[in-house]
Amino acid sequence: MARALGIDLGTTYSAVAVVRDDGRPEILRSREGDNITPSVVLFTGDQVLVGSTASRTAVTMPDESVRFVKRFMGDPHWSFVDAAGTQYRPEEVSAFILRRLADDAEMMLGTRVDDVVITVPAYFDDARRTATLDAAEIAGLRALRLINEPTAAAVAYGLDEIDRGVCLVYDLGGGTFDVTLMDIAGGRFDVLGTDGDRNLGGFDFDNELMLHVNREITAAGGPDLFDGGAIESDLREKCELAKRTLTNVPQASVFMAADGRSHRVQVSRDAFERLTRPLLDRTETILESVLEAADTSWDRIDHVLLVGGSTRMPMVRSLLERLSGRPPESHLNPDEVVAFGAAIVADLAAAEHYDAPAATPAIGQVDIRDVTSQSIGVIAVDDVTDKPINAPIIPKNSTIPCQYEDTFVTLVDGQTEWFVEITEGDDPDPDYVVKLVSRPVELPAGLPKGAPMKVTMSYDADGVVHVVVTDGTSGRSLGEIELERPLNIARDDIEQMRSAMARLEIQ
Repeated sequence: MARALGIDLGTTYSAVAVVRDDGRPEILRSREGDNITPSVVLFTGDQVLVGSTASRTAVTMPDESVRFVKRFMGDPHWSFVDAAGTQYRPEEVSAFILRRLADDAEMMLGTRVDDVVITVPAYFDDARRTATLDAAEIAGLRALRLINEPTAAAVAYGLDEIDRGVCLVYDLGGGTFDVTLMDIAGGRFDVLGTDGDRNLGGFDFDNELMLHVNREITAAGGPDLFDGGAIESDLREKCELAKRTLTNVPQASVFMAADGRSHRVQVSRDAFERLTRPLLDRTETILESVLEAADTSWDRIDHVLLVGGSTRMPMVRSLLERLSGRPPESHLNPDEVVAFGAAIVADLAAAEHYDAPAATPAIGQVDIRDVTSQSIGVIAVDDVTDKPINAPIIPKNSTIPCQYEDTFVTLVDGQTEWFVEITEGDDPDPDYVVKLVSRPVELPAGLPKGAPMKVTMSYDADGVVHVVVTDGTSGRSLGEIELERPLNIARDDIEQMRSAMARLEIQ
């Protein structure tokens, strides 16, 4: 059976792993010998640099580099334009990272790799998941499936030592934050609830330290370091290093050369924690909301798992120990555990795809019962204000597969058509949810105002939403809408992007 890779496609760093013949997952190092690869892409004419070299060079060439592209996945309005005027969408930039990871893995394995399982944040919506699948295709890889990052981490812990119990996965990475509550029983993983923030991660902690250092330097008569260029890139790199230093020691210094002068700012761990306390408080708010939505409490949680490099900050461990009453678990490397879990799922998915035995017999068949990360509903009219509102039908955190229904009424006598708009999101304001698809449904003739129309929504195991509209009086079906993943990028465009990538040298 061909090897299948597990890829943790991170905001700041990525990792790739594979299950060896002994059934254990192993990180595949980059060509530089590192276990993790910076998710940085640098464009230099007909050559594209990815990883450590790109990260180092980007400090002096910030206008030619892309960092944190994961935050823009699924955004049709974002693009990067290189010095030659070539425009790249987020999916293309991510594809360069995926291709480099796969190339390095092939060097380590000595064989070609086509199949991958890629991790995504649990709260990623449909557009962002589709963008990730598109990125894999552009990179010439077959994504056997996507798996949520906290679920992948739990699978890795499940293989390693946790056989059963309720687990809370606290996943604070470089650019995103996830909380997932999960019940593990043997090889079965039941997700009880999940939530997160795609704009909360180590990047944001760095930003607070950067602002502080800049304030200190300008107060001492120095220049503003936020120039959008090389000095700002240097400031970010040094503040990230200081943050990492403060994980192990109580004091760190940031040295900056600017305006012909050398500047030094000392930062204590206590000061850093005061600066970033609002960010940590945001994670606590999300934690409590997940527990409340799952109707559970801290005393019913058996394991608290740390995932993501940013969980190394002592303030994170202190928060979780205070809330849970027990030290969090992190004996698996938080930078690598997601890739480990993805590799296990990739091995099992490849075995199923090729009808061959898996290399992980110890864990048996993994049964993952996930939940909807977003509500699915329709646009309706508020019977009090007569204004459009978003009416969720499938609630957020519903176990997949699931089916829900709700009843709506016609607005006027003789209404002949209902333009059904299917939405993704919880906000009652239609302007703040995603419109997934719109379809007209023909109604029977002669209906009075207030005639009931039943909408039944089902969410199947493959992530496809089915919508059936039924005449509430006669019970006759009026139409069915199958909501498959929409294409963010046209098929022809994906093929063109693949061809363009093949002409570039990726280093």
